[in-house]
Amino acid sequence: MISDAIKRAQRMHRKAIEATYDGTCKIYGMKPIRDPVTKVTRQEEVLKQEEIPCHLSYSSTALAAGSDTVTAVAQTIKLFLAPELVVPPGSRIEVTQQGRTESYARVVRLRSIPPTRRFFWRYGRSMHNGQRWKF
Repeated sequence: MISDAIKRAQRMHRKAIEATYDGTCKIYGMKPIRDPVTKVTRQEEVLKQEEIPCHLSYSSTALAAGSDTVTAVAQTIKLFLAPELVVPPGSRIEVTQQGRTESYARVVRLRSIPPTRRFFWRYGRSMHNGQRWKF
């Protein structure tokens, strides 16, 4: 009886969290393709999953630091997804949220928060002299 109440509360919590998802994403992974003529195997990017509900969140990790010529700003980007999704390491994730599409490659950390959500951390997005570096 108590375990049923806990499971019901977890389902309600998950439903409330996923109601805040205002984006969708596509997950791309690498697939080995063998050339029949040369017998050489190469890696090719293929779409693994698409139209996945998600939420993208940004936060600063530290204050801007730099000198008179270069200023670096670090930012943490979190992508919230359903916990049952499998995202292979090194995947590229393309997120569309609020009419804007961005692509993130080489996801560096996966953290699962069972049983209601999962998020990916992407470190290293930075700006130098107003130029944004995209990964």
